[in-house]
Amino acid sequence: MADNSIQKAGLNNNHAKSFYHLTNFDINKSYCSGTACLASRRLNQTCWKKALEQTVRVHCLGKCYMSPACGQLDSRPIIKCHSSKPIVLKRIIEGGFTNIGRYVKSGGFLGLKKTLSMIPEEVIRIIEQSGLRGRGGAGFPAGKKWRSVFSQKSKEKFVIANADEGDPGAYTDRFIMEEDPYSLIESMVIAAYAVGASKGYIYLRKEYPKAHTALQQALLLSKRNSFLGENIFGTKFSFEIKIVVGQGSYVCGEETALINSIEGKRPEVMARPPYPTESGLFGKPTLVNNVETFVNIPWIIVNGAGAYSSIGFSNSKGTKVVSLNSLFRNPGLYEIEFGVSLRTIIEELGGELQEGRIKGVIVGGPLAGIVPPHMFDTKFGFEELRQIGSSVGHGGVIVFDTGTPIAELIQHIFDFSSGESCGKCTPCRVGSRSIETMFSSILEIGNSDGAASRKQFEEIVSALESTSLCGLGTGLADFAKSVFRYYEKELSECFKW
Repeated sequence: MADNSIQKAGLNNNHAKSFYHLTNFDINKSYCSGTACLASRRLNQTCWKKALEQTVRVHCLGKCYMSPACGQLDSRPIIKCHSSKPIVLKRIIEGGFTNIGRYVKSGGFLGLKKTLSMIPEEVIRIIEQSGLRGRGGAGFPAGKKWRSVFSQKSKEKFVIANADEGDPGAYTDRFIMEEDPYSLIESMVIAAYAVGASKGYIYLRKEYPKAHTALQQALLLSKRNSFLGENIFGTKFSFEIKIVVGQGSYVCGEETALINSIEGKRPEVMARPPYPTESGLFGKPTLVNNVETFVNIPWIIVNGAGAYSSIGFSNSKGTKVVSLNSLFRNPGLYEIEFGVSLRTIIEELGGELQEGRIKGVIVGGPLAGIVPPHMFDTKFGFEELRQIGSSVGHGGVIVFDTGTPIAELIQHIFDFSSGESCGKCTPCRVGSRSIETMFSSILEIGNSDGAASRKQFEEIVSALESTSLCGLGTGLADFAKSVFRYYEKELSECFKW
């Protein structure tokens, strides 16, 4: 079921091909140098050293629960539910449902069957009323996006599952695809029926080879059993899904860059409007949601919008899966209801640190603000985290202990972002590297040239905040501003002369 003509994103175009860094690289022999691995480097210094020595940069293998991580080793994390109604992780908690018969017996495809008995407008109205928001970063209302695609007058429309879960610290989508792949397929078919699409793509990151295998098998069996392909459930509705495997690019998690990648173009972020819902893949209306967003859909259809919106609080409805890194005593995946406090996640679920003292956490990062311990009573919600300079994002929760200097964290984050920038925005392309160089020097000699460097740092951050086309640049600004706000004393030591 993989589309062999474009299975490896952008490789039919030399200009695009030069953008990717994992082409022809064996991910199974790699070592990860991502943010979760930086935070836990003392747990396996040999592995971390190999990651730094590795020529090809790998920023997340989706194994943050056992970081520092490498391709050769794997294990299953703790996976638990801390909500009144498990929605996303139910089947995974029960051991995974990679067998289509077991998925059907558990109630799988009932949401799709019910959907096909309704008119598309009714399906979209249910999603709108549920209050479901995107789980991939921006938190945009899902129903609003679906209606925008539905309202476009076009004979051809697309649905894309953004499975490029590139945020270091996040690994929710990985386990959904590996252990509950039919839930994603069912959700995409429901979405396609609602918005009027006949073709779909799963844009999968190369770092998830097990997910690729699971999805290929699930697509084949779904088609064989008439849950996908021609005349689904014996109706006149048809929908095809193909897999496109990314070749290593964090920015492809941004929907316009992802679309360019599928088209074989250089995956640069595009200015909006027009939005992908109006003119997306191949210039056609396109719905893009991430994996976790999609897999909420069947539950909502079966149980109703009211049942879903009764979970959570304020403008953050339903549940969210959070993924905790290896410094926690209990690292793993936890499905929580919106409205619990960060303290509950960090202390009750995570069990605090294995050893040492907490310096702060990055939630939804790494391109998000650091949250210091005195802010841990903040409720986990879209607006609530935004108010303190943080983000829900993909739900990754990376905890740092006092052994990580702020200067080292800044150098790491800006090094990551400068290497992953698509290059379209000057502050992101040039400014992030300038800050990385500045803090590399600070780490080497102990300080900088004082006020001039501090001023340059602040000016670049301001430019990132106001002129960036996508969340890479604005997220960097959020991260830096949280350092100004909460770690000023340690930061000021970096600029003494």
